[in-house]
Amino acid sequence: MTGEQTAAGSPAGDVAGPPDDTGTAGPPDETDEVTAAVMAAARLLVGLSARALAEVGSALTLPQLRTLVVLDSSGPVKLAALAATLDVNASTAMRMVDRLEAGGLVDRKVNPENRREVVLRTTGEGTALVGTVLEHRHREVAALVGRLPVDVRAGLVVGLRALTVAAESPEPDRPPGAPDARDVLTGGTGF
Repeated sequence: MTGEQTAAGSPAGDVAGPPDDTGTAGPPDETDEVTAAVMAAARLLVGLSARALAEVGSALTLPQLRTLVVLDSSGPVKLAALAATLDVNASTAMRMVDRLEAGGLVDRKVNPENRREVVLRTTGEGTALVGTVLEHRHREVAALVGRLPVDVRAGLVVGLRALTVAAESPEPDRPPGAPDARDVLTGGTGF
């Protein structure tokens, strides 16, 4: 790949423009190319997360890491809120919490405001693991970005910011109560 090409192999300046009157981002083949490039980048980031877990010696799975990141960034939460954020049913979230608790990464405490409720939070060990894994992933992403020519990096920033804005915009065909694109992509955690 040269400095003149993006990861998808197209010239660096050849990206989808703003939506036209029909709400599409350009000709179908251009949209398909951009979609393929975004999907490849998503696979790359998932791979970097898996490698970060492996290199820090953790036996966590990616879904367990995501759960831990959500708990760490959300503070103490009830199981129902965790399940909703992860977009899983409560029993799936409970099984995940059980595994993380068995590993000493999560604990359950009685809610001081309502003694019938239990809240979940990361332990010190869980918080430390999240920090270590995310820092490792950050270093790997920074190293990759550092290998890109400056003009490609600038285009990447513009494109990724536009993608983030699009994910934050309301989706016209989304059913009420369904998670928006950003929540689906990141679980609301940036993970």
